[in-house]
Amino acid sequence: MHRRVFQIVILLVLPFALVFSSWAQPAAALSPEQQLLSEAWRIVNRSYVDDSFNHTNWWAIREQAVKQSLNDREQTYAAIQGMLANLDDPFTRLLKPEQYRSLQVNTSGELTGVGLQIAIDSQTNTLTVVAPLAGSPADKAGIQPLDRIVKIDGTPTSELTLDEAATRMRGRAGTTVTLTLERQGKDAPEEIELVRDRIELNPVYAQLQSGPDDLPLGYIRLSQFSANATTEVARAIDRLEKQGAAAYVLDLRNNPGGLLQAGIEVARLWLDSGTIVYTVNRQGILGSFEAAGQALTDDPLIVLVNKGTASASEILAGALQDNGRAHLVGEKTFGKGLIQSLFDLSDGSGLAVTVAKYETPNHMDINKLGIAPDRVVPLESIGRDRIATEADPQYQAALQLLKEKTVMAKS
Repeated sequence: MHRRVFQIVILLVLPFALVFSSWAQPAAALSPEQQLLSEAWRIVNRSYVDDSFNHTNWWAIREQAVKQSLNDREQTYAAIQGMLANLDDPFTRLLKPEQYRSLQVNTSGELTGVGLQIAIDSQTNTLTVVAPLAGSPADKAGIQPLDRIVKIDGTPTSELTLDEAATRMRGRAGTTVTLTLERQGKDAPEEIELVRDRIELNPVYAQLQSGPDDLPLGYIRLSQFSANATTEVARAIDRLEKQGAAAYVLDLRNNPGGLLQAGIEVARLWLDSGTIVYTVNRQGILGSFEAAGQALTDDPLIVLVNKGTASASEILAGALQDNGRAHLVGEKTFGKGLIQSLFDLSDGSGLAVTVAKYETPNHMDINKLGIAPDRVVPLESIGRDRIATEADPQYQAALQLLKEKTVMAKS
């Protein structure tokens, strides 16, 4: 069994508890379908973040599950999903082979679909948009963070798992999918037809701009933490430094996260020293990731955040804020502080299992709470062509804060 580590929204190695192998029935006594179910049970048994399994009798759940009549793989998958549902944790879930491959492609930097990062809202149990990917069909259609997806092609999302919903929105470029959305402040749901397309996942846009008092300003927008995020951000900083940048705005708005390690490595590009993030496993043992003394610049930095800033983005924002490296401007972030690992199952499917939670360097648990910015600036939806312009009040607030900091430094 191999394990791949990542952090997800829909999208993070720690010590685990020992497996009590004496609890399991001998493998020879089980059918192939029962063996796969028991394999999934054992992974959760030794890895899940809460050793009370969210106050369930995990052993009894296994005993009940293996007594089911499992005649084919789909029945086994349904039994595993039912077993996991007892945890009441939408992030711990079964990934069928096709879903597992799609998720691995997503984090590698390539995707075909509508370009939405989604999650199950833990309070309302509804399918919710974390953020659209920059330039995607969903982004161009004006879909916003916290929009609720109530139907996909007429099927109520209450009947779908998170991965089933994601699978229905993926598909060949040129095909269509219709989403029914509810938005806060609107009385009636809205139907939007989207044409699937190949999503460009180069996560970084960077440009030298004119800041306050003609200060050369490096603007970097990071849309997600894919496998190439660290390399692309490093290249952007290096290029902007050579162009004479004297301050930076890092835009993490609508960045739904991605790979934990990418978030840590991007933080190291900005920090010479200090803790980036603490992890807490099921034994309550703290682990930490530290800066490595290799910051690429010490120029002033402002970070833009909003309701769509989630997961690995919150790790980065929290690290920069708590270490005094940057001020945060915008809105309170999404609030996902849980860490998942991917585990292979023997038939090509996989499990995403919540294995730990994280805390910011100041030991703040932000799960379901989010990170509060240093300067709160609300923002109504604006077109992508107006981001980081005079029509972008959060960006303008960042420029004003940079000007204040520059004046304070000179005085």
